[in-house]
Amino acid sequence: MPTNEQVMQALATVNDPDVGRPITDLGMVQDVSVDGGVVDVQVLLTVPGCPMRDRIEREVTQAVAPLEGVREVRVGLSAMTEQQRGDFATKVRGSAGGQTEGGQPVIPFAKMDSQTKVLAIASGKGGVGKSSITTNLAVALTREGHSVGILDADIWGYSIPRMMGVQGRPVAFENMVMPLQAHGCKVISIGFFIDTERPVIWRGPMLHRALQQFLADVYWGDLDFLLCDLPPGTGDIAISLAQMLPNADMLVVTTPQQAAQRVALRAGQTTAQTGMRVAGVIENMATFIAPDTGSEYRIFGEGGGILLAEELDTKLLASIPIDPRLREGADAGVPLVVSHPDAPASRRMFDVAHELSASKKSLVGKSLPLQF
Repeated sequence: MPTNEQVMQALATVNDPDVGRPITDLGMVQDVSVDGGVVDVQVLLTVPGCPMRDRIEREVTQAVAPLEGVREVRVGLSAMTEQQRGDFATKVRGSAGGQTEGGQPVIPFAKMDSQTKVLAIASGKGGVGKSSITTNLAVALTREGHSVGILDADIWGYSIPRMMGVQGRPVAFENMVMPLQAHGCKVISIGFFIDTERPVIWRGPMLHRALQQFLADVYWGDLDFLLCDLPPGTGDIAISLAQMLPNADMLVVTTPQQAAQRVALRAGQTTAQTGMRVAGVIENMATFIAPDTGSEYRIFGEGGGILLAEELDTKLLASIPIDPRLREGADAGVPLVVSHPDAPASRRMFDVAHELSASKKSLVGKSLPLQF
């Protein structure tokens, strides 16, 4: 029969889905007993209704069952006490959120030593496909091997939950909120906390506070990239984000037509007043490729993307063609890069993800600590 030590070693390979660390390190294994080939494992969950309970139970069973002599694995799940939740929060929090300094919430991404590249996805007007770009680009970055989070900062017109196919209510305790996950990305949105049938009627201070909580109280963990899907224009959310994360980069999304390009220019020009940097322009709906003939049509004109990039003194990262499957995937909660990775639009997304990955590894433009 396996020993308790061998069972604990097997359990050390099981990570908490939210935190990404072994359940043995987090104090989640309450008890282990072995009796005649039957292994009982008692696991503590942060809250009774933990949405990851089935996954944890499955992975614990899969880790212990292969041990020699094991005939049956029985997993018992119970909720932590208030003291245990406090200990859990202390172990995982570190510098990743939920802390305060001088009474103010600490935003880990604003620290000088943060390794997370924050990308604000902006546009001058709605309807240019900004959220579709955000979701597909985020998933493409995960396929590059990165840890990625999506912050749905479009408080009034949130659409990320539907586009990512994720629903439910995040677990919250000890001033920490655990984001939901979909397609390898961590996701947070106001849509997880309110009635989806009711409009959000908030003004500046409430918007600022909501964004602050998303950045400071959510346990994002060690992210490589955080993509913030901004509302169109240059309103309160864009200003607040620039104040909280002045070192963030902005990706500006436009369509080829002049009307979209001109208003996108104004969105990009706000970086000159906020300290942010425009990392590039993405031209969406650039062309339509007829599926029957292969002919390419420029429905919305041409030249808007490259002109915008020139005026913002940056580069055009990609021109994304129109693909009806992009819209279908957004409605179904399956990004195009997942359902049709070889589609022309998907390949352009992967190209942008690859370029962003390469730029993150470079130290050009990065503030470095100086020692004298």
